Formats: sequence, C-alpha cells, structure tokens
Amino acid sequence: MFGHPSSEQPLDFFGKYLQVTPHSRLVWTNEEGGEGGAVTTVTFEERGGETQVVMHDLYRSKEALDGAMASGSTCGFTEAFEQLDVLLVTPDANVEQP
Repeated sequence: MFGHPSSEQPLDFFGKYLQVTPHSRLVWTNEEGGEGGAVTTVTFEERGGETQVVMHDLYRSKEALDGAMASGSTCGFTEAFEQLDVLLVTPDANVEQP
C-alpha cells in the first residue's frame, strides 16, 4: 500500500514481476486498474562509479496513457526519485514520508 496526502485512503498496487535480472533490470505489470495496465521496466547501469536508473512505462494504448496522465498517476515517481536523491546524497537524511 502507498499513502499520499491527496488521498484519504492508502492505495493498493497489484501486479507481477515478469523479469528480474539482479543488479540490472526489473520488469513488472501494473494491474491495480484492471488487466491491461502499464508494464514498467527499470534498468540500472553503472557509469563511472554512479548508477544510471532508467524507468519506462509501456501502456496498452494512447488512451490508456492519456487516462493515466489525467489521473495524476504518472507523477508519483518524480516524488519518489526526488526522495531517493536526498537519501543517496545524505544517507542520514530524514526523508519525509507521505
């Protein structure tokens, strides 16, 4: 479950991992909106002592993407990555939880 100040109730997330390649790649389904949700791929690549993280969501149609964008569900990762940046730059940082 995931909580956010804009929602009174925690949000449940459902899906399954399609591919797990340790240290380099994760692929999972996003099924909380029913079947046919986006498939998320995250890759991790070491570059000069740093890790480049690339995240990609594949939607079943343009309409599905438009609906996700209209609902605001596509903006959650921005906040998560900002919190991760703070945590990685300052390991003792107290990152505010939503």
